[in-house]
Amino acid sequence: MLPKVYIETTIVSYLTAWPAREPVALGHQHVTRDWWEKDRQDFELYTSQVVIAEAERGDAEAARARLSVLAGLTPLSATAESEAIVPILLRETSLPESALLDMSHVSIATVHGMQYLLTWNCRHIANARTVRIVERVCRELGYEPPVLCTPDELRGNLT
Repeated sequence: MLPKVYIETTIVSYLTAWPAREPVALGHQHVTRDWWEKDRQDFELYTSQVVIAEAERGDAEAARARLSVLAGLTPLSATAESEAIVPILLRETSLPESALLDMSHVSIATVHGMQYLLTWNCRHIANARTVRIVERVCRELGYEPPVLCTPDELRGNLT
């Protein structure tokens, strides 16, 4: 059985976006596309209704491209358990209320037993300070949290 990866909104956004002008964003696009082409087959890919709702926003053509990618992934739904975790994560991480959807991604991936949550959101999700708190809270609640990481960190065999 392949490891399970939750694909968060920033991944499909970088994957489908026009080439960025800003160098860091352009680098994220290249890394994301490289991971998608070379590494995704090593994992079972999942997303959520939250990601789908976020992907529907904005420019209609861009939204269609994001939704096309997401159509090939297994969607996960929020549950009573995942929804109960969100306010705890927000409180414990001291993140603002605006990070509610970010913690929804974490809680859905956690409750559904994902091994990894793939994201470029390093402000609220794949952030060293946040990761430690998320891991502690999830374990205290009886869940094994996913590894919160970027495509750079989730590479196949590099030998």
